[in-house]
Amino acid sequence: MWKRESERLNGRVMKETLRYLVGIAGPSGYGSKSSAEQVTEHLQCSSPLTAIITGATSGIGEETARVLAKRGVRIVMAARDMKKAAKVRERIKREGPEAEILVSEIDLSSLASVRRFCMEFAALGLPLNILINNGGVFSPNLEYSDDKLELTFATNYLGHYLLTELLLDKLIETSRRTGIQGRIINVSSVVHCWVKKDDLCFTHLLNPNKYNGTRAYAQSKLACILHAKEVARQLKERDANVTINAVHPGIVKTAIIKAHRGFITDSLFFMASKLLKSIPQGAATTCYVALSPQTQRKTGRYFADCNETKCSSLANDELAARTLWMQTRALILRELGEPV
Repeated sequence: MWKRESERLNGRVMKETLRYLVGIAGPSGYGSKSSAEQVTEHLQCSSPLTAIITGATSGIGEETARVLAKRGVRIVMAARDMKKAAKVRERIKREGPEAEILVSEIDLSSLASVRRFCMEFAALGLPLNILINNGGVFSPNLEYSDDKLELTFATNYLGHYLLTELLLDKLIETSRRTGIQGRIINVSSVVHCWVKKDDLCFTHLLNPNKYNGTRAYAQSKLACILHAKEVARQLKERDANVTINAVHPGIVKTAIIKAHRGFITDSLFFMASKLLKSIPQGAATTCYVALSPQTQRKTGRYFADCNETKCSSLANDELAARTLWMQTRALILRELGEPV
């Protein structure tokens, strides 16, 4: 019996790997080789939409901003490096002079900075239709944020948790007023599957005893999926016309991949690089979930290659999701000294 199960699992893995390598389209009509422009080609916005995108100064975030702007979405770039953000804005405007691109400063690893960004956005008086929690870091060595929290977890998860909480009412209000469903996208990663339940100790996530950069990154990406699951449940309870989903962009040729290079040999890196997605392909799933009518009303799901797919059993654990959300809220209340 065990042998048959093992053979069945191996067969499924081989089938999925072949589908990925060849770029075979899934039920959505798109696959691993689809680009962000291709999946949004017929999705020009008839009504004006506003999207906030974190980490839009390079890689997947920049391509997401470029393609959404090309489809008529007003973009608010939430950026730590304002000089880089200004250059990206110029590049997008050169391609489409009519694009509306605003830039606002944020440091996701700082809770105070996240709160300041949200106050500045509120002062603009803009609607909010889409929130893309894309920004992220990979730190090979143990580092701490200004809040004395482990940097990878603070940036990839805690900052986006607070950003979402502070912007949720605006997303709900915009959807009620316009009738257009609000959408939140958490950019996660398939490496979330590497995390075991014993590794999900909140205290250790904030201040690990033995630090491993890859493990910390995987833990932060698991937290992003659990966050999407719990917030989706809460939004359903509120009967809010807002969805939240997590996406795996694929293994993409970005700065984060380069940061991992020191942990594998050059030969392995060369072989692995042949399986990597291009940045336009990496941004496809985010853009698809953000704009496609096929993802309307889908919430609390996990997408890869522009198709809904399965995440790990731990990522589907409702109790783990609720517990993490409550622990995070308690931490932020303690750090900020007031309700979020």
